[in-house]
Amino acid sequence: MGRNKFSQHEIDIIAMLLRKKNAGTRFQQKLIRHQLRVNFEFNISDFNEQGKAFGEEELRRAIDRGAIRILDDATIAAMKEKRARDKARDAELAQQENAGNAETTDWQAALKEWEEYYADVEQK
Repeated sequence: MGRNKFSQHEIDIIAMLLRKKNAGTRFQQKLIRHQLRVNFEFNISDFNEQGKAFGEEELRRAIDRGAIRILDDATIAAMKEKRARDKARDAELAQQENAGNAETTDWQAALKEWEEYYADVEQK
C-alpha cells in the first residue's frame, strides 16, 4: 500500500501523469505507473475499481470520497522525513539481524572483496 496523503502540487503532477498514461502506448503506461509508484508512492490499485482504467477523473472522485487526502506542503515534507527515518531504521535493524546470522552472507563485504580481488588481478 502506498500513500494516501499528498500535497496539492503532488496531486497536480499525478493528474498530469495520469492524463499522459491514458493517452500513451502500453510501454509508456508502464513507465508512468512506475514513476507514480517510485516518485509519489502512488499505487493506482489502492484507489481504482479492478479492471477499470484509472485517470484524472477517477483521481478527483477518490479525493471527493476521502480516499485521497490533500494536506499542506509542510505536513507532507514532515511525513516524508519520518518515512525516510523509519526506512533507515528498518534497514539497520535488518542488517543487525543478518550480522548475527552466520548463514547470511554480507553482500557488501563480499562485493568489496570481489572488487579488491579484480583490482589486484588487473594490476598484474
